[in-house]
Formats: sequence, structure tokens, C-alpha cells
Amino acid sequence: MTTRSTIDPSQTGAAHPAATVKRTRCPVCLRATASCICRWISAIPHTVEVLILQHPLEVHNAKGSARLLHLSLPNSRMLTGEQFAPAILAALLADKHNVLLYPDTPGDRSLGIAPPPALDPAILLDPAQLRLVVLDGTWRKSRKMLYLNPQLQQLPRLPLRDTPASHYLIRKAHAPDQLSTLEATCYALMQLEQDVPRFVPLIAAFDGFVAQQLSYVMPHGEKA
Repeated sequence: MTTRSTIDPSQTGAAHPAATVKRTRCPVCLRATASCICRWISAIPHTVEVLILQHPLEVHNAKGSARLLHLSLPNSRMLTGEQFAPAILAALLADKHNVLLYPDTPGDRSLGIAPPPALDPAILLDPAQLRLVVLDGTWRKSRKMLYLNPQLQQLPRLPLRDTPASHYLIRKAHAPDQLSTLEATCYALMQLEQDVPRFVPLIAAFDGFVAQQLSYVMPHGEKA
């Protein structure tokens, strides 16, 4: 014989059903349902393939822009990890010319990071044969990802030219030219595909995303 007893969750430390509902996540953007960012997804057709390698600590970072970027770029892949198995990384980098979206940082040589090979301008002539590799993380995290994955060190790097000031008001930059992952990737695609207007809607959507995040931290009634 089975006896059913009714227990008050507040007496056992169990979560109240209402609290469980509040913690549910959107299956698309992976944010809490109350702060879903799917309305800012702006699907943009693009030719250059984009591979986003995201540091694990960025996955549920409310300030992160990589998920919005991935959902807005149909020809993109996104994987999470700090160190990737060489065979997996080799498969991800196969069949196309790969360019790493990362500045040349000579100071990293002392950390054991190999200097990147020179970027051959000829490989940029056919965007359909290009893959842009993007590291999503803080400066320190992305540098560690580069250090732990020698195959990434072997990729030529793409320098960004004449980028505007960042709109990333929700995260402190350590230098004036530092951009969010979304912004940097958009400006790189503008440069590689020689088409600025096509990616402007995604920058505009990013502005909406930033405004939404600011609304959670600004005092009531105060505007940024």
C-alpha cells in the first residue's frame, strides 16, 4: 500500500513551482525566458563561413553577444570549449581557407604563442572559399584558448581596418578599439565581402540587445 503525503516546499528547501517557471530558459537563445533576446535575431545572408569558438564561461553570460551573432548568421557554426581535440579542430578547419579574427600580438610570443603566418591576399578574393574563425571570450580567455590550441596559432590573422567606436556599453573595454564578438565579426564580414549595408541591420539589432541589457541595470526612469 502506497501512502501519499503533501509536503510544503518551503519547509524542505525545495523550489516553489513559481520560482521554477521563472528559471526556465528559452530553447533558442538559452536565456531566461523573462530576458529572451530572440526578438533581436536578424538573419543576414552571408558568403564567408563563420566558426565561433566560445569559451565555456561565456555560455550563460548575459552580456555575451556570440549567441545572438550565431543565430543571425545562417552560415555559421558555434562550439563551446577551451581546448579542442586536434582531430575535431582539424575537421572543423578542413576544406576552406581559414582566417583567425584576432589582432597580431607580438607580446604573446613570451607566453609560447607562435607568431601567425602572413595573410596571403589571394585567399581573400573568393569569399565562398573563406572561413572566419572567431574566439568568443574576454581578452584573457581568448588568449588562453589560442595558447591551448596550436592549430589556431597556425592560422593567418585578419586585422580590422577603420572600425567605428564600439556600441558595447554593457561591458568594460580595456582599450578604445575593443569590440564585442558580434561587432568585430560584422565588421570583418563587411570587409571580407565588401558589403557594408548588408550587415548594418545586425549592428542595429545589437543596439537593441544592448539597450535591453542596460534596462536591467539602470535605475528606474533613468536613461543611458
